[in-house]
Formats: sequence, C-alpha cells, structure tokens
Amino acid sequence: MKINKILIVSVIALMILLDNNLLRGEADINDYTGERIHYLISPLGRLEYTNLGVVDLKGIKANLVILKTKALLIDNTEKIYSDPESLLPYKIERTISRLWGKEYITEEYDQKKFTVVVRKFKGVKLVKEQIIKANGPIQNIILFLFYLRRHPDLKIGWNFTAQVPAEFKLELDTIKLELVSIDQITVPAGKFQAYHFKSMPAKFEIWISTNTPRVPLKIKSKGIISYAIIMKEYSLDNN
Repeated sequence: MKINKILIVSVIALMILLDNNLLRGEADINDYTGERIHYLISPLGRLEYTNLGVVDLKGIKANLVILKTKALLIDNTEKIYSDPESLLPYKIERTISRLWGKEYITEEYDQKKFTVVVRKFKGVKLVKEQIIKANGPIQNIILFLFYLRRHPDLKIGWNFTAQVPAEFKLELDTIKLELVSIDQITVPAGKFQAYHFKSMPAKFEIWISTNTPRVPLKIKSKGIISYAIIMKEYSLDNN
C-alpha cells in the first residue's frame, strides 16, 4: 500500500470485520441520505464525504457513499456501495490521480465466502489482482462509522475486536476498538461533546458527537505518517 492509500484507507477506509449484532440501532441509513461533511486533513489536505442514499448497482439496491480527497499532490475519489440493511460493502471503486498518472482500484466483496478481490488497473489494463480472505463478514471504516452512529447504548468501556488490513500489505491484523471517554473537543465546525474511541494497538483514534446525528468529528492516525482529519462543515438535505 502507498502513502495515498493510507490517507484514504487507513483513516477513512480501513476495512473492519464486525459482528452483525452491531447492526441494529436507533438510526436508519436513510436518515443520512443527502449528508455532506467537509473535513480538513492536517497537516495538509481536505476531504469531502457525501451520502447519496440508495442507488441501482447492476440490478441490486445499494447505498452509495462518495469520498473526495485532496492531499499534497494526490487526488482520490472513492465510491463505496453497500447493502442498505446490513451496511456490508458490495463494491468499492477508487480513482487515484497524481502528477505522473492515474490508478483505478476496485474491491469486490463476497460476504458469503468472506473474501474481497482487489484489482488494480492502469488505464484499462489490469496490473494486479489479489484476494483477501477473512473468517467473517468484511466491513469498511466509512460504513463502520454508521455502526457507531446507530448503536443505541454506547457506554465507556464498550469495545469490540476486529480484523483490519495491515499497512502496506494485503493481509489482516487483529485490532481492538474501545470507547475510552466522553470529551469536549473543538474543531473548525465548533465545540462538541464527543465519544472518544481508541484502537489497540494504538493506530488510530475516533471522536463522534454524542448528539444526533452523531457526526464523526475527528479521526487521528498514529501510523508511519501521523495526521488528523477534523470536521470543518456539516449539512444534511434528506428532503
């Protein structure tokens, strides 16, 4: 995995394996149709998150989330298609633009066989294909944020253990995420009370507002390159 992959995947698009017992909460994914969130990437960059709601994916109803990221000399557009009910991903399409060219990467999920096929293209030419195998449903961090937002009873100490892709390698690591505190934090969008989650090993932290609609406020990476994504602006138009 390259550094730009970390910016998109490790912070916002880390794949996480979760139990389906986290899927049932108070909020429905349709509540977030039309949601748009602008983030700053520190030290340098920006990200725009948009939930377009349910669309048609080759005859299948799928929820579509789009991420547009610009960091240094790299532009990324990521489309995440998922099951509207379970939130498990169907397909991810990623376009990476640099000064020296473009890459196109797809991830196609088989939630019955617990596999994801990752394909990398340069132009229309397939240059790499790999399969990641898991022992349970495969998830994505963007969709995972919906799990946290939908969970009806978050309390300090709540935790789960999941499998995530290792940095720079298409394989899985085991990681634990725990709700460690409820903090008051300030981001460019304002001051909020937030649920504060930490991962073990200490690879990232997540802050999500405690009030509805539980907006992801800040995500902090502690990987090879440390950086933070912080909320600048929020809007919701689900009419």
